[in-house]
Amino acid sequence: MGWAIHLHLVAAIAWIGGAFFMFVLGVSLRDKQDQDAVYPRIGPIYGYFETGALVILLFTGYTMINNNGLLNILFSNVTNEVIDALRIKLQIVAVIFVFTVIHMTISLMTLHKVKTPIQKLFSKGSSMGIFLLNLVVLHYAMVLRDIL
Repeated sequence: MGWAIHLHLVAAIAWIGGAFFMFVLGVSLRDKQDQDAVYPRIGPIYGYFETGALVILLFTGYTMINNNGLLNILFSNVTNEVIDALRIKLQIVAVIFVFTVIHMTISLMTLHKVKTPIQKLFSKGSSMGIFLLNLVVLHYAMVLRDIL
């Protein structure tokens, strides 16, 4: 399998584990003062850590797809269990990437400011979308692993 799968798995653990941690933290910190004390401190650290994990995931994912000769097949009319599951996984990853850009942009713009209601909606919505879609990506990763 090579180095890419190992690095991909470590980055996936960091990415999904971080999302679980932030979800639990968000649910646990009900008091607005607690949130205002914690998020500005750990948010940027978490954001940079998660950005690094996402870059590693995208790079190693591309490397594995390319090294296994699947890049051209993904953009063809070929259909089978592996290719279909991989296509769905990659489409969800694309949505997660967009949600991540939205969330990080709003978070960086409002780090030491009060978010407007629309910024809160998009920030929390994209964050929850990332969290839930991570679980779907994890499912498709397991589906692919079972097939292979």
